[in-house]
Amino acid sequence: MVIEVFTVLNVIRIFAVATTAFFVALLFTPLWTKFLYRYRLGKQIVRADTAPIFSEMHKKKVGTPTMGGVIVWFTVLILALGLFWISKMWPDSYIANFNFLSRGQTWVPLAALVVAAIFGFIDDLFGIMRIGPGGGGLTMRDRIIMYTLVGAGGAWWFYYKLGFDFINIPFLGDWVIGWWYVPFFVFMIVASAFSANETDGLDGLVAGIFMTMFGAYAAIAFDQGKMELAILLAATMGALVAFLWFNIYPAKFFMGDTGSMALGITLGVIAFMTNSVVLLPIITLVFLIEGLSFVVQYLSKKIRGKKIFISSPLHHHLEAIGWPEYKITMRFWIIGMVAAAAGIVIGIIGRGN
Repeated sequence: MVIEVFTVLNVIRIFAVATTAFFVALLFTPLWTKFLYRYRLGKQIVRADTAPIFSEMHKKKVGTPTMGGVIVWFTVLILALGLFWISKMWPDSYIANFNFLSRGQTWVPLAALVVAAIFGFIDDLFGIMRIGPGGGGLTMRDRIIMYTLVGAGGAWWFYYKLGFDFINIPFLGDWVIGWWYVPFFVFMIVASAFSANETDGLDGLVAGIFMTMFGAYAAIAFDQGKMELAILLAATMGALVAFLWFNIYPAKFFMGDTGSMALGITLGVIAFMTNSVVLLPIITLVFLIEGLSFVVQYLSKKIRGKKIFISSPLHHHLEAIGWPEYKITMRFWIIGMVAAAAGIVIGIIGRGN
């Protein structure tokens, strides 16, 4: 009976914080949108001479504000700090029960979210101001370096501070990999951030998929008893729903690197926090497909001198062959939902608890 009451109370906490995040983001969005339009912080399209097909397909989106991802991570940050402050000022109040800032569960992913968001924000500004090679912001190499730096910081913390040197294999248990944990951590963070960034290319696409992924890890965290982490993930989902309200076709703004980079890196960190990183390729199946399609296209052009896809990543290829934007988005959402559900089932049953 006590366990049932505990579970119900935590479910209430999760849904209450998610709902609050939704309304906070919904109220913040008009203010941020007005700022973006006022200062013309809009999308710049890749030069036609370097990506003619992409430029032609997306020329109508030139000038649409980017950096909409600020809505998501800023909402989560403000909510986390606000509830933490209330819990310290009025520890006996009812609202104090909703505080989810925890050193053991949420400090690290929240720090990763903010640090990666700042890096992404800088990249977005460079793109808007046409700073960098070709006036398109940071190069792919520069972005990979940024992903690697954030991943290296996380790897150091997990390995040396938290003592992680193992990964969980569903149905088999924990597998100790020793110091290999560090490069493996960095690789998975880079892969997650890179793939998320590549998927952010159509109205509503990456935000909708992120919702299912964060929802999957919220379920896994809940099953593991990591309630504060589950609440953090739920808050992110709530903010994403509000973001998606304005980001579906035709989008009023785009997520930008400050959103996709931050959420992609945070997702990778959470996979390690829940010791379920092996499930990451399953839960993020759409990201995996999108990232691989870009890599395959790049290698084919370098080695064979020929393209495999008309345009990459895959969603742009589907655009080029005539698929409507909304159809690509909705079908990728469906694939993401099925993959996330499969990840939840494998994660919970495979852990054997």
